[in-house]
Amino acid sequence: MKKEVRIGVDTGGTFTDFVIYVDGKIDINKIPSTPKNPSLSILEGIDKFLSQDLSPMVIHGTTVATNSLLERKGGRIALITTEGFEDILFIGRQTRRELYSLKGEQRIPLLHRHLCFGLEERTSASGIVEKKISLSSLHETLQKIKKLKPEAIAVSFINSYANSSNEKIISRELKKEKFLFSISSDILPEYREYERTATTAVNAYLMPVISRYLTKLEKKMEKAELRIMQSNEGYIPPAKAKREPIRTAFSGPAGGVVGAFHLGKAAGFRNIITFDMGGTSSDVSLINGEIRRTSESVIGDFPIRVPIIDIHSIGAGGGSIAYVDRGGSLRVGPQSAGADPGPACYGSGDLPTVTDANLILGRLVPEFFLGGKMEIFPQKSRKALENLAKKINKPLIDTAAGIIEIANANMEKAIRVISIERGFDPRSFALFSFGGAGGMHAVDIASHLKMRRVIVPKNAGVLSSLGLLMADSIKDFSKSILKTTEKTKKEELEGHVKKLVEKSIKSMKEDGLKEDEVTIFPFLDLRYQGQSYEITIPYKSKNTSDLSFVSDFHKAHRKLYSYHHEQRAVEIVNIRVKAVGKTKKIKLKRFPSKAKDPQRAFMKKQPIHYQGKTRHASVFNRALLATGNKISGPALIADSESTTFLPPSYTSEVDGFLNLIIQKED
Repeated sequence: MKKEVRIGVDTGGTFTDFVIYVDGKIDINKIPSTPKNPSLSILEGIDKFLSQDLSPMVIHGTTVATNSLLERKGGRIALITTEGFEDILFIGRQTRRELYSLKGEQRIPLLHRHLCFGLEERTSASGIVEKKISLSSLHETLQKIKKLKPEAIAVSFINSYANSSNEKIISRELKKEKFLFSISSDILPEYREYERTATTAVNAYLMPVISRYLTKLEKKMEKAELRIMQSNEGYIPPAKAKREPIRTAFSGPAGGVVGAFHLGKAAGFRNIITFDMGGTSSDVSLINGEIRRTSESVIGDFPIRVPIIDIHSIGAGGGSIAYVDRGGSLRVGPQSAGADPGPACYGSGDLPTVTDANLILGRLVPEFFLGGKMEIFPQKSRKALENLAKKINKPLIDTAAGIIEIANANMEKAIRVISIERGFDPRSFALFSFGGAGGMHAVDIASHLKMRRVIVPKNAGVLSSLGLLMADSIKDFSKSILKTTEKTKKEELEGHVKKLVEKSIKSMKEDGLKEDEVTIFPFLDLRYQGQSYEITIPYKSKNTSDLSFVSDFHKAHRKLYSYHHEQRAVEIVNIRVKAVGKTKKIKLKRFPSKAKDPQRAFMKKQPIHYQGKTRHASVFNRALLATGNKISGPALIADSESTTFLPPSYTSEVDGFLNLIIQKED
């Protein structure tokens, strides 16, 4: 009988993490990433499973799409749009990052103007085709495009969300010509021509890169069943990821949020703020009983309108570089030392980072870094920070403490964005900390935000990989209707929802799922007529009054903006359907409670520097802690892939799932 093998692989900027589930047992691995070719570290980590006759299922969280977009390393693309709208990507919106700045913002589009082509076509906003595409004109345009040798083509007609027939004509012709292409009515059949065109162009821009990457990976993993994590909390087959790579933009961080959601729920915490601090960045997300999603996101300068988990990312990680700016002030990040050369203590680099500061302050155990698998060099951290300390004329310890305070302030600000700025009080949430560096900062951050509890799960350093093994197959479908509720009959609304449901079930069946394995969740994007932004509200079609969702909208609007207008017309902008294909997941094991005394896990005592004082902290091996164990700070709890710092006056208790539940002493 074949062993059941499921592997979650999360490729980060510094490390590639593996969670391997074999016949009910979990094993973990963490190896340095290979940024120039991410597949090298992946293949190294799973080679022994590919060489055997096991046929593992591999769910992969990747940063290839995000990095390609941020670094402008996508494919050469062309754009086909409605004649007269060739400049749409260059005009954009009038919104600006800095509203009161007198300096103009530079826009750097993904393609040159000479690669934008207009065709005579016209579809009205009501969906009536007033001018059909001329095939002779189309063929003439395609011949011009061929000479420019683009790697992919984006197609976005102005009102194709209302009727996609003209785009389908082009789609058929591009298939004949064997172009890689991205069609707006497939990627984002919603109104707002700039956002739809930008999202379609970004998708086309990523297609050559992701197609090459996944094709090579599939070839080297022929024995494995490969799935790619999306940004919307579910995974898709590689073929779908190649056609719609935009859906993988926040692939890795999404795995972490999914893992935190399931572990938090099992431990009895439904309201949590996730805090994922890795080597390069920190990602935060708010969960209030369910994972929150958004359709309004930006990567670099580009709006991404596809549904994704509401994650806020900043350039603050263990590898973030500390430096002195032109004004003589100490700064941290967003530049990162990455995996190569990495922090100074890794031995190759000489720039001071957050990890080096933690090491100098005694918050890492040098001989137990990555469980003792990786040698680090404290003297190199000291030298790097001494050079920085001289520049700001501060003692070494004060410089290291300053680096940590600045990094913490940056991460606190990120948490405020996804809590207070969304209408939520962080004091009502527990901070769920993970990632290789999260445990060293989580308690101080929670303290400043007045959050009462911090949860650090077992295997916190690889939680994103664990989350990949808890994900379902998920797909999203949408349609714009732009009608007020007064002018929309329930039968009409139900008809639109039914078509999207049928489309979603058909798509899930193509991926091998049965209809009874698929659960459908319909939503409506609503706004007061005349507003520019919408709020997404669940739509309960059965056993409810015709307009029950309107009162839900008023409540949500009041919570988010502190006011509402019950007499004002409410407009239905988009109908959305989320299709969830329930799949087999790894099972979480609950352990019985044992003694409170953690003595068997005790390793040693070591000096730490905290709030201007030198103290002696107890160091514990987390692998030897058991349910019921209690630890009082100051302490370090070292794991094979992360370390948790427990400051003075805080206690930690190990729960039934081996999570550390940290709170301030009474």
